[in-house]
Amino acid sequence: MHTDTKSVLTIAGSDSIGGAGIQADIKTIFSLGLYACSCITAVTAQNTLGVKSVQAINSDILSDQIEMVLQDITPDAIKIGMIYTKENVIAVKESLQRNNYKGFVVLDPVLVATSGDKLAKEDFLDILKKELFPICDILTPNIPETEAICGVSISSKETMIACGKDIITRYGVKNVLIKGGHGIGEDMTDILVLNNGEIKTFTAQKIDSNNTHGTGCTLSSAIASYSAQGNDIIQSVKLAKDYVYDAIWGAKDITMFKGHGSTNHFHSLQFKR
Repeated sequence: MHTDTKSVLTIAGSDSIGGAGIQADIKTIFSLGLYACSCITAVTAQNTLGVKSVQAINSDILSDQIEMVLQDITPDAIKIGMIYTKENVIAVKESLQRNNYKGFVVLDPVLVATSGDKLAKEDFLDILKKELFPICDILTPNIPETEAICGVSISSKETMIACGKDIITRYGVKNVLIKGGHGIGEDMTDILVLNNGEIKTFTAQKIDSNNTHGTGCTLSSAIASYSAQGNDIIQSVKLAKDYVYDAIWGAKDITMFKGHGSTNHFHSLQFKR
């Protein structure tokens, strides 16, 4: 390992099938050449067909995990994913504050799995908005998550942009990337709304693949990784989008899963599209 190796800390849930959550984050961070640290917020019993059960990690244990990492190294970026309970939202915020973390923070507001199963408690979103939205450098909700945050139905790019601006104004988020993979049509359009009012649109053709489990986790950890390497927010999103697209493409012909299978996080180490 090089002496100048960058690091990323992922704070998220464990996925027993290995395609999302902590497992996807570590695969992504490693494949992009960085050192991965991890703090687990919850343990899920799930596969590509659905989630059977979820057990939140005790908030004191979660705090200890974060503090032990931050007392040893200073991650160049932090990715926050599934947290599940409001108690653990508070634990994350207070742990970062106690250790005076000032680095880049990506927040993926995970509410529902690809299978449709809930990955957050009913009273979770309000506390997430209040406590963690203001300290993140970029929020990465998909369309259903954006609708839940803003309380509106999204049917157009214009609505996506309006929601992004509203989230920045109302909750103090620095930048918002609204992921359009749930939209209708042959293209996937993600919209990045910056706190200076600038709008960037990223469009790619949809890949015919059933293996899309964990794409949101993968994208957010890739953004954190590219930011840790010194890229600005726009370039980090662009590079992360390219990485996820190739990860989906690299797994489109895999048939080992019975449901929505994993992407290929190590595509860049195996072959080029």
